[in-house]
Amino acid sequence: MAATLPATGSAAAVADPQRLTVDLDSSEGPVMLGANGSLYGLSDDGVPSDAVMEPLKITSVSQKPEGGAQHPNGDALTVSRSFFRTGGGEINVMMQDIYAKWPYEDLGIADYLPKVDKIVKEVSADPNSDRFVYIPFNEPDQIWYKLDVKDQAQYEKNRDRFFEDWKTVYQRIRAIDPDARIAGPNEAGYHTRLLRDFLAFAKRENVLPQVMTWHELGSGSLRDFQAHYDDYRGLEREAGIAPLKINIDEYANRRDLSVPGQLVQWVSMFERNKVYANMAYWDAAGNLSGQMARTNIPNGGWWLFRWYAGLTGNTVKVTPPRPNTVDTLQGLASLDTSRRQAQVLLGGADGDADVVVRNVPRSAFGRTVTATVAEAAWSGYEGQHAAPRVLARTKVKIAQDGSATVPLRGLHKMSAYRIVLTPGGSGTPSAVSVPWSASYEAEDAAITDGKVYTQGTVSNANGYAASGTKDVGSLDQPGSQVEFTVDVPKDGTYDLAILYGNQSGGPATQKLTVDGTAPVTVTYASTENWTYRAKKDVGVRLTAGTHRLVLAKGDAEVTLDRIDLTARTQAASASYEATLADISGRPSYDYTSSAGVGTGALVLRPGDKAVFDVYAPRDGYYTVTPRASASVRLALHGETVPAAPGRSLRLYLVAGNNRVAMTSGHAAVRSLDVTGDGSAAGTLSYEGASATLAGGAKLVHSPHASAGSFIGELGNDPDSTAQFTVDAPRPGRYVLVVHYAHNDRRDNGHAYNTDIMSRTADITVGGGAPRKVTFKNTWSEDDYWTIGVPVDLVMGTNKVTFGNATAWAPNIDRIELGRVVG
Repeated sequence: MAATLPATGSAAAVADPQRLTVDLDSSEGPVMLGANGSLYGLSDDGVPSDAVMEPLKITSVSQKPEGGAQHPNGDALTVSRSFFRTGGGEINVMMQDIYAKWPYEDLGIADYLPKVDKIVKEVSADPNSDRFVYIPFNEPDQIWYKLDVKDQAQYEKNRDRFFEDWKTVYQRIRAIDPDARIAGPNEAGYHTRLLRDFLAFAKRENVLPQVMTWHELGSGSLRDFQAHYDDYRGLEREAGIAPLKINIDEYANRRDLSVPGQLVQWVSMFERNKVYANMAYWDAAGNLSGQMARTNIPNGGWWLFRWYAGLTGNTVKVTPPRPNTVDTLQGLASLDTSRRQAQVLLGGADGDADVVVRNVPRSAFGRTVTATVAEAAWSGYEGQHAAPRVLARTKVKIAQDGSATVPLRGLHKMSAYRIVLTPGGSGTPSAVSVPWSASYEAEDAAITDGKVYTQGTVSNANGYAASGTKDVGSLDQPGSQVEFTVDVPKDGTYDLAILYGNQSGGPATQKLTVDGTAPVTVTYASTENWTYRAKKDVGVRLTAGTHRLVLAKGDAEVTLDRIDLTARTQAASASYEATLADISGRPSYDYTSSAGVGTGALVLRPGDKAVFDVYAPRDGYYTVTPRASASVRLALHGETVPAAPGRSLRLYLVAGNNRVAMTSGHAAVRSLDVTGDGSAAGTLSYEGASATLAGGAKLVHSPHASAGSFIGELGNDPDSTAQFTVDAPRPGRYVLVVHYAHNDRRDNGHAYNTDIMSRTADITVGGGAPRKVTFKNTWSEDDYWTIGVPVDLVMGTNKVTFGNATAWAPNIDRIELGRVVG
């Protein structure tokens, strides 16, 4: 049985299916998770949130030295607190980012050395100093040394200067920190000539780096990296050097970041070669290089990396249809014989594919397997993405030659897919109901007073990702509109997802009309720029047949990329498979039956724990039901609640990802089921106007605030505070949801990054100790985001106070509080 994807507005593929082959008997070694790193992926302690960091098991990130002038945030020691507490591996310190200009101002090695001293003294004094790696030079092939010149005589002159400075800085670092790990030479691209010379010099002078680094940024790297890697390992052998750890500490470009189908191509080639790699930093810090929205909300790219983090055991050989070819179907796979699971991650092509898994071990899987197929779609850089939709759960008989084939039909090239194979056991998995869906490109619609633009492509890799590589912009005239002709199969409510960009400086509107009926206002939150894609979800009621959906200019300009229509068939729900959850302890895996979600049961005993990553589209209450054979305990937001088998709980979830832990004395757990859309019933809500303000904090009128005003000019003085009086009907653990906005920025004079800044507020509940909370930039002062903070309230009156003695706090629109257990 094939996993068939929802239809799209484009013609169906007619070519024969491509074949991607997985050989479970050809191990590549333990899963390393090396390719999940990011340059400036963290901006502050708390940005990104712990809940989106921890599940990814990030092995390395690259950040600037403390106080570095290159960017306003992303300081290595500052962000190390959240990175290490969420299980992060190591931090590369980009030492030259101490400088303000780009390219770095070349003031000579004498100017640089005192800066090196300061950096190394600070890092080596940190309790986690052994988890930092010094990168003393960044792209020396282009910056300071011009090592990429073609003229051989000039190259040798530049090379010798670089080598002398490398030796000087290397020895300076080691003089202060004898155990320091140092990485380099860190070119912007791969250069055989330089690396051959560098290895010989560094070996001779005893200044070999502990980590070899270079960058792979262009589209051609998808074709050339394997040759680069093979060539480099040959250079090591030629020089008589044992293999060094490799970190490709900048990879991919704007058209790749956030796009699951692009990223899986990069990740697969790095993981199979067991190298570490960090995604590049082209835009704003603090979003894992474009893999998440706001502070806590996953996009499609995040879910690909969550899947990647879920691989266990060994990776195994994958043979794609066209190896080392740009923008083609690629993949990686793993086999864990102890868990009796095989997983395949793939993507990068439209059309049909057959995934052939060879040498399925009968001792682990038996005679049949259950194949579970899910899709992580592209939702834009700032577009929210719910838990990946399961497309199929099917039992597949293992052929006599030991293979199992999973057909995939109607692949989308911007999506990534996961196939999980588990023992088939008895019973039948629950049928999957995939709702009807169709996509329509804005550039193919009827456009009035607008213009089609081409964005990121293979030849323009630094262009932003766009569906079909095009979007419609310049919709800034009174008559500007885009008219989509859509066709739906039956009467009903449809979810309309609009991929858009909004750089107007605040929330912007368009008028949505269906077949000429009265227009409905659609409001779009701000994005970084016109092409930094986000997603707006609205509901429309349609009858069966053809309709005209028009998005016309409202109060400001909006760029349109694509719309998706999906039939709304039931209340939003998701089942999170227990055997695919993060675990600690030594739980066992029981595949006796494939009933339910099809992936068997996780058996928890004392000392065992499973952690589920549960998505919520908005802050509010959801129905959470453990599918277990016995009672379990759920832990969320610091609260623990018992749950009887199959008993539904009403729990408060924050928008985005929620880490829900489960323990039990002895229970076989199939899934954690979550339904609902974030009910506000039973929550407490207080507008900014209800707070008592002091020390200069004041109410400011705003048409975008929920009640027409927000608390501004808060903080920057010990006496400047806003105090809410909260009346709690019951004591216990609550989630305090703060609706806030701010647009702090610092222009560093180099336009290739958007240097946004965060603000902080100290939040005090009653007589408790203040808690510092970080609030990410919201792209404009009129866009209100939320952040959830667990707090304990007593029954009756509670004073909740916001302040910041030394800097400005964010503007506060209102607060909400929901008891964790509703």
